[in-house]
Amino acid sequence: MIGSLRGRLLDRSVTGEILVEVGGLGYRVQAGPATAARLGDLDAEVFVWIHHHIREDAATLYGFATRDEREAFESLLGAHGVGPALALAILSVHPPANLVRVIADDDVAALCLVPGVGKKTAARLLIELKSRLALPADGPAPTGAPGDDGSSARNARADVRDALTGLGYGPEEIAEATRELPEGDPGAMLKEALQRLAGAR
Repeated sequence: MIGSLRGRLLDRSVTGEILVEVGGLGYRVQAGPATAARLGDLDAEVFVWIHHHIREDAATLYGFATRDEREAFESLLGAHGVGPALALAILSVHPPANLVRVIADDDVAALCLVPGVGKKTAARLLIELKSRLALPADGPAPTGAPGDDGSSARNARADVRDALTGLGYGPEEIAEATRELPEGDPGAMLKEALQRLAGAR
């Protein structure tokens, strides 16, 4: 069972597949586009955390830049109906720390940003993943007024996503613009998200 690879990055496709040469052997590794981009330039030495996925008809290597990404991927695979392609898609939209927050907040709308995930699937994943991902012991950190259980911040984030959707932005753009977005007034959050989107274009 392969757990990691260290070698030379020979090739990288637009879909995220990379080719890593180790001791004269080239290993084809499936990775998300963001992970593939983070590995650096072609011909550079790279280190990749590997999940070796074995089925009756195939053995596929999935690569990650960090151990946290690999562990989150494996947690997602343990959920009913989640295969490698969907697990990669989820992590492409929500990196591990972001995903933990989404699960802790019961944020169905955030999971629905992942292509192919509808409300029913998102609701089921929220339930299943609570026991699989390392969530904060006290749940989501409270924000806002004393005694607030975090729902106001969660609603503000959802309002921002709804507003961006109404403005015509796609799921990937919205996910990137709201990633690590500081909690606060919805208007201020929306302004910052729009600034991020403007800077990305």
